[in-house]
Amino acid sequence: MVALAVLIALGALKLPVERNLATLHRQEHFGGVEFNLDLREKLGQLGFVAALSGFRAIVADALFIQAYTAWENTEWGRMLLLFRQITTLQPRMLLFWDTAAWHMAWNASVAAMNDQTQPRLALRVKAQREYFALGKDFLERGIKNNPDRPDLYEALARLYKEKYKDHLRASEYYAKAAVLPGAPTFDRRFSAYELSYCDGHEREAYERLRSLYDEGPKERLPTLIKRLKVLEEKLGIPQEQRIPDKLGKITK
Repeated sequence: MVALAVLIALGALKLPVERNLATLHRQEHFGGVEFNLDLREKLGQLGFVAALSGFRAIVADALFIQAYTAWENTEWGRMLLLFRQITTLQPRMLLFWDTAAWHMAWNASVAAMNDQTQPRLALRVKAQREYFALGKDFLERGIKNNPDRPDLYEALARLYKEKYKDHLRASEYYAKAAVLPGAPTFDRRFSAYELSYCDGHEREAYERLRSLYDEGPKERLPTLIKRLKVLEEKLGIPQEQRIPDKLGKITK
């Protein structure tokens, strides 16, 4: 009876603490960090102890330095493992997600495509696309842990634009970034630009670009005007509704 009473008392004391920790984890978007055997395998003994003892930031920084060295030595597999550990330890650090994606989707993918030890083009292309996918995965998981920040949405939009040549998805992610607090004004424009390259979306792109144009001179940038002119021709916009051909000096 005494042991039972002690357990009940400890449980009563522990409950509010666990509730507060759960609330904090939700607020900080630590949903991706679960302290289980899978995490133990990803981090190794040192990283797992650090995660449990509150030294995540220190260990993540040390691993980040190691990842930089791996990049210098073009050790892509080791770098991938290190960045998985780093982002698991510090899921709210945007720099880690963005850098991991950049190394995978840009640096490693270019290296795979230019790999002189692989004579078959098909296999080089396959390896390149696998690195694209790894970069995309880092950004998607980074967004899951940081849904309130525009930076990773922008990075994913760039990846779709430059690597997948998928203008529609690029437009979608620029638009998602644009509605978040602190988003730069160019996200709206970039979303409309990307949409203007998508077959079947010309009317929507035209209306969005024209709306930006009508906001005033600050939005009348060369690319916006150029894309508007292209869409005016495609859609057969009446001459009296088109923007002027000469607008004077335009600042980039």
